[in-house]
Amino acid sequence: MRRGIKVRLVAFVLLSAVSLLYVGGSYLGVVDRLLGRGYTVQVTLPGSGGLFEGSEVTYRGVTIGRVTSMTVRDDGLLVTARIDEGVEVPADTAVFVYNLSAVGEQYLSFEPGSTEGPMLGQGDVVRGSADSLPLGEDELLTNLSRFVSSLDGDDLNTVVTELGAMFAGNATPLRSLVDNAQLFIASARENEDATISLLRNARTVLETQQDVSPDIRALARDLNGVTETLAGADPDLRTVLADAAPAAVELTALVGDLQRLLPPLLQPLVNVTEVLARRLPALEQLLVTFPRLVAAGPSALLEAPSGQKFGRVNLNLNQMPPPCTEGYLPPGQWRPTSEESFVPFFPAQCQSGPPINMRGMNFAPPPTELPGGER
Repeated sequence: MRRGIKVRLVAFVLLSAVSLLYVGGSYLGVVDRLLGRGYTVQVTLPGSGGLFEGSEVTYRGVTIGRVTSMTVRDDGLLVTARIDEGVEVPADTAVFVYNLSAVGEQYLSFEPGSTEGPMLGQGDVVRGSADSLPLGEDELLTNLSRFVSSLDGDDLNTVVTELGAMFAGNATPLRSLVDNAQLFIASARENEDATISLLRNARTVLETQQDVSPDIRALARDLNGVTETLAGADPDLRTVLADAAPAAVELTALVGDLQRLLPPLLQPLVNVTEVLARRLPALEQLLVTFPRLVAAGPSALLEAPSGQKFGRVNLNLNQMPPPCTEGYLPPGQWRPTSEESFVPFFPAQCQSGPPINMRGMNFAPPPTELPGGER
């Protein structure tokens, strides 16, 4: 073999060995420790949960480092993890130990609630709790054994028998139930955004219900009082309900009769209501003045000692404002109405303006306008 070939073979072997050492050292974190790359953080846990030195460290499912050491302490376990250089993890992160598969392969997972700072740095400590650890297989099997031991054999046999009787002959309904459940899940998936929005907005509704909870409690108490009253009046209510059928028959007959009688009666009243509607101010003044006139009526009646009644009317007349004379027959032309040749003066109406005491219908308040401009 020539010397050049030997040199190339030796160089190839050396490069392969160096590459293998570098890859292995990088995988084990030796290269990062030697070069001082990355930073270390510590995690306190109540137990290991199957974690081991060399376990992966992930951030939202992405590998960002490895566990370098584990130290047992009185209050649990102190896990030291080296995080790759350039990776930022929020300091308020939660930490969990998960199983990569059914056979184990535990790893440490950082799961922060947000991506906002501050971020973890060299030597920072993240505290875990019992919720951070997975349920151990031994604990699962122990609890399962206790559960099975607590079951009564006869009762379990009865339950299984009843379940068999319940599902016997119901294959078609069960198949339909499963199919409809699939349709429901598909529909829920299509309306996922609307459902999430509904759940978020439900907080406002629930807070409103919490604010009005005293009123709701008061309503419930009052409703309880009403139901108690109804319970006490149960005999009377039963009597009313028993008599309701004959009364309903009579009411139906009355309504039938009114259907024939009311339209002819109400039709002429339309004109009356229109007149009243146009003169509501005058009608209002009449309703205000008439009670006073009625109240003053008894003062005009006097009773003598003999029991005979007399009427008394006091009129206070004045000339303020002066009476209206323009538009009427002058006083010098007045004639007794007993004369056969007497002819009333027409048209007689007050033609004077203020401040004369104006009389006549032309000075009465005019009718008001109805909706739509009608008068």
